[in-house]
Amino acid sequence: MPRIASFLLLITLPLAAQSWRRAESPLETRWAAEVSPENALPEYPRPQLRREVWTNLNGLWDYAITDRGAPAPAQWKGKILVPFAIESGLSGVKEPVSPEQALWYRRTLEVPEVWRSQRVLLHFGAVDWQAEVWLNGVRLGEHRGGYVPFSFDLSSALVPGVRQELLVRVWDPTDTGEQARGKQVLEPKGIWYTAVTGIWQTVWMEPVGSVSIERLNPTPDIDAGELRLAATLSGPTQGLSLRAVASDGGKVVAEARGGAGEPLTLKIPNAKLWSPDSPHLYDLAVELLEGGSVLDKAESYFGMREIALGRDGRGDLRMELNGKALFQFGPLDQGWWPDGLYTAPTDEALAYDIQATKDLGFNMARKHVKVEPARWYYHCDRLGLLVWQDMPSGYLGRGVPRGLFVQPWDAEDGRRDGVSGAQFEGELQEMIDNFRMFPSIVAWVPFNEGWGQYDTARVAGWVKQYDPTRLVNASSGWTDRGAGDVYDTHMYPGPGLQFGGEKRAAVLGEFGGLGWPVEDHLWWDKRNWGYRTYYSREDLLAKYQEVVGELMGPLAWGMAAAVYTQTTDVEGEVNGLMTYDRKLVKFDADALHELHAPLYQNPPRPRVLLPAAHAEPQPWRYAVKKPRKGWEDVDFKDRRWAEGRAPFREEPDPIFTNGTVWNADQIWIRREFDVDRLPQNLWLEIQHTLTQGEVFLNGVKIDDLERFSRREYRHQNVSEHLDALRVGRNVLAIHAAPGEEDRGFPNSLDAGLYGLE
Repeated sequence: MPRIASFLLLITLPLAAQSWRRAESPLETRWAAEVSPENALPEYPRPQLRREVWTNLNGLWDYAITDRGAPAPAQWKGKILVPFAIESGLSGVKEPVSPEQALWYRRTLEVPEVWRSQRVLLHFGAVDWQAEVWLNGVRLGEHRGGYVPFSFDLSSALVPGVRQELLVRVWDPTDTGEQARGKQVLEPKGIWYTAVTGIWQTVWMEPVGSVSIERLNPTPDIDAGELRLAATLSGPTQGLSLRAVASDGGKVVAEARGGAGEPLTLKIPNAKLWSPDSPHLYDLAVELLEGGSVLDKAESYFGMREIALGRDGRGDLRMELNGKALFQFGPLDQGWWPDGLYTAPTDEALAYDIQATKDLGFNMARKHVKVEPARWYYHCDRLGLLVWQDMPSGYLGRGVPRGLFVQPWDAEDGRRDGVSGAQFEGELQEMIDNFRMFPSIVAWVPFNEGWGQYDTARVAGWVKQYDPTRLVNASSGWTDRGAGDVYDTHMYPGPGLQFGGEKRAAVLGEFGGLGWPVEDHLWWDKRNWGYRTYYSREDLLAKYQEVVGELMGPLAWGMAAAVYTQTTDVEGEVNGLMTYDRKLVKFDADALHELHAPLYQNPPRPRVLLPAAHAEPQPWRYAVKKPRKGWEDVDFKDRRWAEGRAPFREEPDPIFTNGTVWNADQIWIRREFDVDRLPQNLWLEIQHTLTQGEVFLNGVKIDDLERFSRREYRHQNVSEHLDALRVGRNVLAIHAAPGEEDRGFPNSLDAGLYGLE
């Protein structure tokens, strides 16, 4: 791609730069030492629409913290390094800002004389949360939303012959409001992390004409061998035309021209398709023309790829990339940094996590309740990493009236008022508008685990209508409403699965969470945790091999994707593939590649020995009072037990199969089944909400109920007990009772056995 020249303004004083230093942090990455006021993220911030002339405004700014309602400060507290949030060590400040306060920024800048005949645009990559901007005392406007870029036209506020004064006021309610905030909280603990306030992505400016290209939306059609290109333009377009040229390695492969505001079609013969194994990108040059004069021009790129659902030879719905089934497997990527919090210290660091993910044998990442700078998606495009993009969640909290926290068993969604809903959906649309051009993004995820979930079907339907070129995961985990393209299960450590029905693929949106607190790489001395915690590399690897190996069971039943928690440790959450400081990769890359390889091959087939009640209720005998000794044995006489049908449920499930009502504390169930030939392996699938009890096969204990599930089926390889299975008559017997780890879910129980072939 062509080099981009930048007018770098030396605005900060040498003494100020010399006096700046990083604030002390519990951990730092190796890239932190490379950061200085002179080189704070100097790369071009908008790779999807590049112009040659621009100015980077990152560097030292004045800052002050005031009461929320106070006017602009007369005095400034010190210097802050933009674009690092004030709570981060790389900002040089590392100071919290409460919802009762406002954060102010100030700097001066110089606009080159050669720009004065054009419009001058000021761009913010992202500011969390409400930003109000002035230039030379003239209010330019405000923007609400902490995750997407926004711009102002400076032209009318510029004063000739002097340095321009830029003022920014930021207010952030964090977890005291319903706005999108992801995992930020004022009191970090567990899975909730340090709040981020203010500017956290690059600030920059560029000159453009009275009419300019604002955004490009390339849509590939691999069947037709063409690219449809829509351009959003700013300014009057009557009489103007648009010209687009696609090239590959410097050779022109397609060209199209049409009226401004009209979509163009570029024929791409014998297109090289984009995929994780071959992330081929075409260059794209776009010109806005008036007659033969070029009014604006920009460089971009695109990938020819298609994502869809399709049925395999067995009729299971799979995710297809470019018309071929591809199992998608990758980590939950939080995108946090110990030194920069929301902001990677350098562009090299930003790309490192992506390359490390690829090196460990993954082909996908789920970007979790955070939106990254555009360069992160560019690196995914060029390196070949599929992306599921979450919308950052927002809600007031558990137990708060109208708190928008929806439990898995809740029959109704949360509710937002008109103002709150318009803000959330406006930010959702801005996210799609700004990032839909990146071919690596293959799925949008509006909601996660009931955090701020409302109007699920309507919101998911709107996303699908607005961008039909991608899959929609309406609600990842917990509270499914039958909407979107997938049914998403979360299970720790898992793995598990629930069938998506006839029209939706089944995916495992979170599992694993295996923790290893590595000494000298910890954010906190205490309070470190994983969903399961281990204290050596050997024990961690053994458990990882177990849970990943057990993905073969759900995969055989049609699982289309799986997401392991998580890319890195984050603060006290130590279940990363890497430590928080990125100085230690906890797993051997070659070992993980070998372990993951079978997941991408043709899946095995399940041979059902005892069917679970996925599609229809199944007959069992049951008792709710403690039976006599030997109840689990093959020859136990259960004629006096009641007859019922699984799944046994305390409350009807609004989505899935229902069987016998079970409203007692405990239950014992038995079922006979015949086997005509023994399988080579043995798998248990079981769904239970109580966490005390045992599973017996012909009187032999094969599992316990410590790992609960909500409505999903946990799949476990129990082949070590294959000798308990016999040709002819067999009995599966289960006891379920409340345990110390129960979380108040309505009682539910079902099970089945199968082998893999």
